[in-house]
Amino acid sequence: MAAFIAQNMAPIMFAALVVLLLLGYPVAFALAANGLIFALIGIELGLFRPDFLQALPERVYGTMNNDVLLAIPFFTFMGLILERSGMAEDLLDTIGQLFGTIRGGLAYAVIFVGALLAATTGVVAASVISMGLISLPIMLRYGYDRRLASGVIAASGTLAQIIPPSLVLIVMADQLGRSVGDMYEGAFIPGLVLSLLYASWIFISSVIKPASAPGLPPEAVGYKEENGARGVWQLGVLAVFSGLVGYYVMTQTNIRNGADFVILTMSVGVVTAFLCAVFNRVFGQRYLFVTAGFVLLFIAGWIYFGRTGATTLKLLCEALAAGALYSLVAGLIQRVTGFKLISRMAEQVTFVMVPPLALIFLVLGTIFIGVATPTEGGAMGAVGAMALAALKRFSSGEAKRFNFEITRSAIEATAKLSAFVVFILVGARVFSLTFYGVNGHVWVEHLLTSLPGGQAGFLIVVNVMVFLLAFFLDFFELAFIVVPLLGPAADKLGIDLIWFGVILAVNMQTSFMHPPFGFALFYLRSVAPRFAYTDRVTGKRMEPVTTGQIYWGAVPFVVIQCIMVALVIIFPQMVMHYKGTGVKMDEQQINQQLQNLAPSLDLPGGDLGPPKF
Repeated sequence: MAAFIAQNMAPIMFAALVVLLLLGYPVAFALAANGLIFALIGIELGLFRPDFLQALPERVYGTMNNDVLLAIPFFTFMGLILERSGMAEDLLDTIGQLFGTIRGGLAYAVIFVGALLAATTGVVAASVISMGLISLPIMLRYGYDRRLASGVIAASGTLAQIIPPSLVLIVMADQLGRSVGDMYEGAFIPGLVLSLLYASWIFISSVIKPASAPGLPPEAVGYKEENGARGVWQLGVLAVFSGLVGYYVMTQTNIRNGADFVILTMSVGVVTAFLCAVFNRVFGQRYLFVTAGFVLLFIAGWIYFGRTGATTLKLLCEALAAGALYSLVAGLIQRVTGFKLISRMAEQVTFVMVPPLALIFLVLGTIFIGVATPTEGGAMGAVGAMALAALKRFSSGEAKRFNFEITRSAIEATAKLSAFVVFILVGARVFSLTFYGVNGHVWVEHLLTSLPGGQAGFLIVVNVMVFLLAFFLDFFELAFIVVPLLGPAADKLGIDLIWFGVILAVNMQTSFMHPPFGFALFYLRSVAPRFAYTDRVTGKRMEPVTTGQIYWGAVPFVVIQCIMVALVIIFPQMVMHYKGTGVKMDEQQINQQLQNLAPSLDLPGGDLGPPKF
């Protein structure tokens, strides 16, 4: 028996861990206990050196001293402040009104807001619970199929897994030993594509079965003009104009590739659109001379900073001048012809969407272009979230938007989640110390690299295994237990680890959606009506949402997530574009600097000249 255990220590250790987890023991303690117990067994059998255990304090200290993981509490706090200040409620209401009578409009709004919340919260629980509380009663009120409504809310909440600044991407980058910024940039396009796939399913459902996703009735649509028009096309014109301004401004910079260009183009467009709405709302037709004065001021700044070489300020003045000019032209047209170029709907959507978008671009933009690390970006996001919440309270006059109680509860929730992550990681360190000490990593590497089919066979087997494990483990457990074992094998097969990490991150989204243990389904179950109730608006008696309806509603979106995994594997450039966005070095400039530096060094052999790159 001892000989059998000695020969198969690694697989027995892994199997024992699975058994402990299935028995319901807390993950952190199961990992640590498993590691210590098998360390003692290994010492007894002569397979494990006792000296290894002396490295435990250093490994725990290394975990606590990890600057990358410091981004987790920052992003968590940012998301919780924004969610509890009512931002999600404002977004869902406004975007739902924007889609209006279009079939499936509320579902599209949930997906859009889910993606936006994912880019600001990074926390699945916050997204699912907030959208479940706000949008589910409205969708049921207007006759949405309960399975479709439940599925789209749960699935949209899981976008926080893949759209930066996702917490799981931070952990994934740390476990694979790669840059968080690269991981964020690689996951940006797959996150957007996954959102589009969700919207495509809503479109297909609304075409096949229109009654499952009806549009809003005309009387429920607000933000109309005096003549009854909705003014949506004015929003489209404003969006196109702002986007063109952003594109023009960004073409004057050295940034050309990948998500950097997209994020920064959109950020300039957002500034332009916001300024249009502000000038139109504040000055309108009565004070057009003030708007004209600002146009001249921004143009003067544009010219001045262009001459002084302050490129960033010059580009900002360009965007501000364009926004003020659009508002001035709109005011003149309305005064002369009575025709409005900026509608109520355009103003409302701009004022509601710009603050969270600005925060997203502040955080992700600075990370993508290398101005800030993810930890620094998270700190800016946390401060920015508090500033936005305070601004919401000031503009609305509602104390519930931001107060001490909201801040305290957000800090407590952040502390709990951060402690949860750190305890699991410490347990994983103990487990991995013993597992590596008995050459378990060698066993896993040989097992995976010997699979038939090379890289393709490895990716298929690994993704099937992660999909099945996701029925029982959540994404933190998978990231801390499974990913460190898979990373070395993937690296040995020549697989890019950023690409591999994004594939796993998309796959691990299913851990939130798997019946019967999906956490997103549990979150939705906690806020969905369990009993029949009377709708507060229509007065109708509404049937409850059953657990079976929530589970069945999740199935199509799990299939979509699996399709997305296949798409990322088949089209790796969706992720690999991050390689084209690194800092480019000008070789001539480097050689010139070396030539200028060479005389001051006074080194022998200086006449040979500087080295050439």
